[in-house]
Amino acid sequence: MVDVGDTAPDFTAPLANGDVDSITLSETVGDGPVVLAFFPGAFTGVCSHEMNTFQDHLADFQAAGADVYGISVDSPFALNAFRDELGLEFDLISDADKEIIEDYGIPMDFAELGVHDVAKRSVFVLDDDGEVTYAWVSDDPGVEPDYEEVLAAVEELA
Repeated sequence: MVDVGDTAPDFTAPLANGDVDSITLSETVGDGPVVLAFFPGAFTGVCSHEMNTFQDHLADFQAAGADVYGISVDSPFALNAFRDELGLEFDLISDADKEIIEDYGIPMDFAELGVHDVAKRSVFVLDDDGEVTYAWVSDDPGVEPDYEEVLAAVEELA
């Protein structure tokens, strides 16, 4: 599993930004901190609350120079619908091929529901060099990150 001090695994993936583009992590770092907020699935209660809370704090993250991205294994089309429904002003990354969650060591299953290989709820903050300076991973999908702690980790890099 990726941890503080590690170089964040690079990836190129579909970006749901109202359209569908592509994002390469290594081309994104270097312009300020990057927050990668992994969530299990769009259109679910806790995930919707989590993304809404990041939206509520978005101005604070942006004031610290950070880019915030939500990441799930949903398709970019589903993520655009989710983004629109919630009114999110930050972009979402589709890991439909599940390679990113594998590289970050955070896949989980909801075996009782027959759902496999979704992202554990996790947050990673990266510095300008792509080094992980903050890592939080929950084994309980019902637990959300400490948003103030994430913001403090970003502000330390500003």
